[in-house]
Amino acid sequence: MLAPMNAAPSPAAIVIMGVSGCGKTEIGRRLAERLGWAFRDADEFHPAENIAKMRAGVPLVDADREPWLAALAAVLERAVTGGPPLVLACSALKRGHRTRLGLPRDAIRLVHLDGPPELIRKRIEQRAGHFMPATLLDSQLGSLEPPGPDEHAIVVDVSPEPDAILRSIEAALGPA
Repeated sequence: MLAPMNAAPSPAAIVIMGVSGCGKTEIGRRLAERLGWAFRDADEFHPAENIAKMRAGVPLVDADREPWLAALAAVLERAVTGGPPLVLACSALKRGHRTRLGLPRDAIRLVHLDGPPELIRKRIEQRAGHFMPATLLDSQLGSLEPPGPDEHAIVVDVSPEPDAILRSIEAALGPA
């Protein structure tokens, strides 16, 4: 299901949000490639302490996230103020996190990758080399505050294959 597109100008940045395992990195990378934009994964910005906590199965609290959100807000601000256009994969689970990132804002579009928890859990369990264990999915789902109507998010079901997800996002974004 897609939220209606407002008549805003073309964005300078797109934030791909959702719980761990929903496909933010895969979809974000592929969307950035199709658009010819830069791509960043918010996981690159976590301090080592945050990664250690998550790897140990300990959910982060907002105080843990603040330096991370500040760094991400700066990256988005650079894209919006003349830097190269950017696709950012970032959980952005809570409204307050998205506000901290500078959303909602016409220059930044929000894409929420959403899907059945059992599918997402299966994907987490099958991936290798990521610090986020499947045991934290319930915590993330509990923290998730889906975007409100005023955030003008593009909401996409992650059940289809990636090319179908990308086509849905591109259709909702409209012509470049």
